[in-house]
Amino acid sequence: MTLIEKARLLAEIIAWRLRWDRHDLDYRPGDTDCEKIVSARQAAAKVPDGATVISSGMAGNSRCSAFFWAIRERFETTGSPRDLTWVSVGGQGGRGKAPGSVEEVGLPGLVSCYISGHVETTRSLLRMAEAGQMDLHVMPQGEMTELIARQARGEFTVRSRTGLDTFLDPRLDGGTAIVSHDGSSLVRAEDDELRYEMPPIDVALFCAAYTDQSGNVYLTDIATLTETQESIDAARANGGLAMAVVGGLVEDDPEAPRIEADRLDAVVVNPWNEQTVLASQQRPWKMFTPGGDGDDHAAIEKLRFINRVLRLTPVRGPVEEALGRLGAHLFAEIVPRGAHINIGVGFPEEVCREVYESELHNDLVFTTETGVYGGLPAPGVYFGAAVNPVRFESSAWMFRHYREHLDTAVLGFLQVDSSGNVNVSRRGPNVSDYVGPGGFPSIIQAARRVIFIGTWMTGARWEVADGELHLSQTGRPKFVDRVDEVTFSGRRGLADGKQVYYVTNVGIFRLTPGGLEMICKMPGVEIGRDILANTSARLVIPADVPSVDKTIVTGEGFRLDWPEA
Repeated sequence: MTLIEKARLLAEIIAWRLRWDRHDLDYRPGDTDCEKIVSARQAAAKVPDGATVISSGMAGNSRCSAFFWAIRERFETTGSPRDLTWVSVGGQGGRGKAPGSVEEVGLPGLVSCYISGHVETTRSLLRMAEAGQMDLHVMPQGEMTELIARQARGEFTVRSRTGLDTFLDPRLDGGTAIVSHDGSSLVRAEDDELRYEMPPIDVALFCAAYTDQSGNVYLTDIATLTETQESIDAARANGGLAMAVVGGLVEDDPEAPRIEADRLDAVVVNPWNEQTVLASQQRPWKMFTPGGDGDDHAAIEKLRFINRVLRLTPVRGPVEEALGRLGAHLFAEIVPRGAHINIGVGFPEEVCREVYESELHNDLVFTTETGVYGGLPAPGVYFGAAVNPVRFESSAWMFRHYREHLDTAVLGFLQVDSSGNVNVSRRGPNVSDYVGPGGFPSIIQAARRVIFIGTWMTGARWEVADGELHLSQTGRPKFVDRVDEVTFSGRRGLADGKQVYYVTNVGIFRLTPGGLEMICKMPGVEIGRDILANTSARLVIPADVPSVDKTIVTGEGFRLDWPEA
């Protein structure tokens, strides 16, 4: 990016920051007589006490902000609606900083139970759970989306092998319940499967692009589809409500992808509605829509710059960039042409970027669990969207697709232990530290091979010199004898025949029946001083561990090719 482009983008960020909590809950277009098109306050008044409410969207994409604000204000004013069970499949919080997220409903009495796959960003709701003011349940996102889809058929449970031998398995841990006043869980064990359940959805809230004068809602110019279609079907099958928030009025277009008005109970027009962070629905970013704007590299630089400025993703230095190249190097060696790939948040994004900037990406299909098919998965606050996607499907469709076609998943980790178990769900001992499993268990259950990637230690300092890595300050080990919580079971992964690798900035390990075996190391890394002295995990270290090429450390001359090339 040029200095002028960066200056313009900084101006956009400042303007967005100044208007990021702007809303008018009484707004209703004056040029419509459609009874379904109502104000946000009128829509909020339809939500009954004790209802189970679902909001669609993920991260900064397709947020139902107007609904969150209106429901909160109604509760503060009237004490209703109260005792809601709130469901959000993906992470929808603002980390206690950004307004207009699901955290707006985090008030004692308003929500009595929160069910989600990812809760780390929902700080207000976590604080309520920690204070005993609310029940908190976490579930794998794949099973959540299937449960939502099945409600349209009058089914409220699903049997699955996802989560066996992990904290979700009630024979080993507490199941879905992180906080439960009556000790109940939303999962039970049945033979070699788990049966998950979810309460009937009464109110479905979602964000779309536009509406016409008849109340039809359009799905053009959106960044994600997520659970929109299935949640509408579930709510209507249960005799409940389906309500949309959109960014403006358009002419009727029967050929465009849309939700017919007769499937909806209310449509709210919010002039400040966002397609995604920084992009209003009235001026959407085409790069996130099918076909995109064609300029992948410009989009990548733009998104990385925004995330750095907003400080929502860590700044990557030479050591972290080398880790990304090491993961990409392994990826090129083990992943076949034509593979369907899922990319997680964090360091997996760095692997994806390296692969996408090579020729390999022409022979691969990248996907995200939100239902975005093809293109480059977007990083940071835009996670869930993709640059220049091929098409949008629903989350439920994508998880079903994974069960048949997912070849490789590239995912992060918080801890790894001697048995190859991985923790991504618990960051610390308190409820307020909880992360949640997200789509991780469902994705791993489906994937043929899994590449975990992360740093060897937290807080360590490494220096790069002459194409080598040298440890200058130790940190807190991530490879331990036993993880604090099992989100992935190494034993189960081996039994299912999966190929499992762990990429770190000291080298690469693979999961074997004998344990974690080191297969290569970074140049300059010393086994005894840098590895064995900084772990309590039991490792299998061959007598001669080869070092990878120095181009992986320096980036100079680094390139990715398929093995036959």
